[in-house]
Amino acid sequence: MLRHIKFANLHNFRDVGGYVGHGGRTVRWQRLYRADSLGWLAGDDIPAFRALRVRTVIDLRHPYEIEKRGRVPETEGLNYHNLPIEGRRWDFTLMRDDVTVARFLADRYLELSEDRADLLRTAVETVAEADNAPAVVHCAAGKDRTGILIALVLALAGVSDEDIVADYALTGLATERFMADWQTRHPDSFMWAGFGLAPAEAMSMFLTDISARHGSLAAYATGPLGIGQETVAEIRGHLLTDTAPEG
Repeated sequence: MLRHIKFANLHNFRDVGGYVGHGGRTVRWQRLYRADSLGWLAGDDIPAFRALRVRTVIDLRHPYEIEKRGRVPETEGLNYHNLPIEGRRWDFTLMRDDVTVARFLADRYLELSEDRADLLRTAVETVAEADNAPAVVHCAAGKDRTGILIALVLALAGVSDEDIVADYALTGLATERFMADWQTRHPDSFMWAGFGLAPAEAMSMFLTDISARHGSLAAYATGPLGIGQETVAEIRGHLLTDTAPEG
């Protein structure tokens, strides 16, 4: 199956299927996607997007981002949810010479896990509902807010930390094109040293830190985040194959 789905105006649209989850079953293809801003959909990209038969879009950006940069084009039957899970703006003064990009990102991801538990929980529960699939989760670049939500869903599906890190780091394949396009579209926007980057170490550090606090990412989800076991069962029920692959 195709993980990287090509669009003219999007650079980081990926299928989350194929990873081994709970009981050796694998994440189904064409059920859950992750992406950069769907506000960039235009021209031939629109019928290509509609061909995926997406039912639900979860937009993790702030309302001011949507107002400034647009949202997914409205389509009959498309469920749209704006769930701005990021509670605080990033403080770039914390990006000192002794702080790596990965460390800075991991710390921001920890903040995200703390600030808007209500919206983050709602986002996970929305993905969990079988009737909402296929679903697309996106933010601006499709790596930070999207990365944390996808990591949570994969963890609850029983996917290993190694595969969660690897999935996150695939954003790096889109970084150069994304950054060039972003500069063209937003020539006056601030671009910090780690803009567009998704080093594997960032997600690895986040998983280590969240595990130190709560035991694991899945334990954080079913503990402080408040995800119920029925939601875990829903995720595994419709996102995972019925049986493990032979061999």
